[in-house]
Amino acid sequence: MRPATCNGRDRSHAVADHHRSGFDLTREAGASASVVNSVIASLLKAIRQLADPAVVRVAAKSIAITVLIFVLAGFVLYYALVLGLARVGLDGGGLAGATAAVLIALVAFWFLFRVVALGVLQFFADEIVAAVEARHYPDAAKRATPLPFRRDLANSLRGIGRALLFNLIALPIAILLVFTAIGPAIVFLLVNAVLLGRELTDMAWLRHCGDPPGPTPVSGIQRFALGGAIAAMMLVPFAGLLAPIIGAAAGTHVTLGAMGRRAPEDPAHA
Repeated sequence: MRPATCNGRDRSHAVADHHRSGFDLTREAGASASVVNSVIASLLKAIRQLADPAVVRVAAKSIAITVLIFVLAGFVLYYALVLGLARVGLDGGGLAGATAAVLIALVAFWFLFRVVALGVLQFFADEIVAAVEARHYPDAAKRATPLPFRRDLANSLRGIGRALLFNLIALPIAILLVFTAIGPAIVFLLVNAVLLGRELTDMAWLRHCGDPPGPTPVSGIQRFALGGAIAAMMLVPFAGLLAPIIGAAAGTHVTLGAMGRRAPEDPAHA
C-alpha cells in the first residue's frame, strides 16, 4: 500500500497555515516590542519631568515621610529591645539593642520599603498625575476628576494591604530559594512588578474612569513591564527613593497613552 501523501490542495493549505503562523509570531513579537518601547518612552518622559516644581514638592514630601516612618520605627524598635533585654537581666542591653535594631531595621527597610513608599505616595498621587497631565495632556487634564481624600486613603490602604499580603505569600518561596542567592530577589521582583504595575497605572486611571470604575485600558503586559522596571529601580540605593515618583509619572503616560489609542474605537469616546 502506498503511503498517504497530501495533494496539491492540502499542500497549499499547509503552506498557508505555515505563513499565517509565522505572521502571528511576527505580529506578537512586534506587539511586545511596542509595549516595551512605550514603557521605556514613558519612563524617559517621567525622568525628564523630575525637575518640575510640582514633582519636586511631591518627591520631597513623600521621601521625607517615608524615611521618617522608618526612623521612628527604628527608635521604637530600639527602645523595645533595650527594655526586653533589661527584663531578662542581660547587661549591655543598650549596645545589644542598638545592634539588633539596626539589623532588623535594615531587613525591614529592604522588605517593606516598596510597601511604605507606595502607600505614602498614594496620598500625593493626584499631584503627580495632575503635573504630568498639565504638561503633556492638557485636554485630559480638563476632563480629570481629582480624587477626594477619603478615596485616596481607601486606595492607599487597599494598596498597602495587597502589597503586604502578596509579599507575605511570596516569603516562604523566597526562603526556599535562599540557597540560590539570587532566587529571593527574583521572586520579590516578580511579585512587586505585578503589584506596582497595577498601582502606578491606577493612579491616573481612577481620575478618568468614572464611578464605578470601568476596566483599565492598560494591558497586563504593559503594567507588568512598568512594574518590573520600577521594582528593579527600587533595588538601587538612592535611586530607589525616586522610583515611586518616576513610576507614578510614567504610569500616567502609559495610562493616558492607552486611553488615547482606545478612544477612536470606543463609542463612549466618540
